[in-house]
Amino acid sequence: MKPRRHLILPDTQIKPGAPTDHLEWVGRAIQDYKPDVVVHLGDHWDFESLSSWSSPGSLDLEGLRYQDDLDAGNEALIRLHEAMAGYKGRKVILRGNHEWRLERAISASPKWAGAVGSHQFVDRKLGWEVIDYVHGSPGAVVIDGVTYAHYFANPNTGKPISGTISNRLAKIGTTFVQGHVQGLQQGSVQYATGQMRHGIVAGSCYLHDEPYKGMANSHWRGIVVLNEVRDGTFCEMPLTLDYLCRKYENRSLASYLKRQYKNAESRFSLARVA
Repeated sequence: MKPRRHLILPDTQIKPGAPTDHLEWVGRAIQDYKPDVVVHLGDHWDFESLSSWSSPGSLDLEGLRYQDDLDAGNEALIRLHEAMAGYKGRKVILRGNHEWRLERAISASPKWAGAVGSHQFVDRKLGWEVIDYVHGSPGAVVIDGVTYAHYFANPNTGKPISGTISNRLAKIGTTFVQGHVQGLQQGSVQYATGQMRHGIVAGSCYLHDEPYKGMANSHWRGIVVLNEVRDGTFCEMPLTLDYLCRKYENRSLASYLKRQYKNAESRFSLARVA
């Protein structure tokens, strides 16, 4: 089989008021790198209003915020779609635990069933193949021998498998790519048979800060291009948002944010990068 190219879009976590300029750059990168497959790892709609840390019965109490969350995610995906300029390859989007917040809220307040739900997302209308949650855990899809999931659940507890790439590979058992965890981890294990298995955890492709992370908002953000993908092997090429900004805006990301947004240095950790 001829080697192929995948372009991975980690968690975008779109929320009202958060900048989405980077989705223009991602769309242009898709045009330039011409991947055979684009895979969005999930958590596109952040749904902060439906967080279990907010309030019980959140659909009842925060309906307006729900609509704002929904609209923000839809508008951002449309912006990406337009920047992709008619991309004809396969597009796969995984449902993350943030999208699952909506289903969980509907289960808690069944009267909202049918009135609200994932049918309001624009992804399918824009041609994305959707990988849903299955029995409360992220669904997975295998493409060219690479298993993609928002995260991989421990079969005994249902909780996300964590730890080093070697630990994840031992428990997952195959070459994998997942989101869910901010930053970037990547690694490989060669077995006695000579077989190589690779693992990537990439969970952040956004410009805004997450308040709960405090000073730790300096984590890696970007996309990952997989070259020479065949039978579960590949050569990975991470591209930071700073790289994409320099490529398409001809300036550093810090400089771009300071130019585009008022009080950028107090709003965005990325604007404080030298």
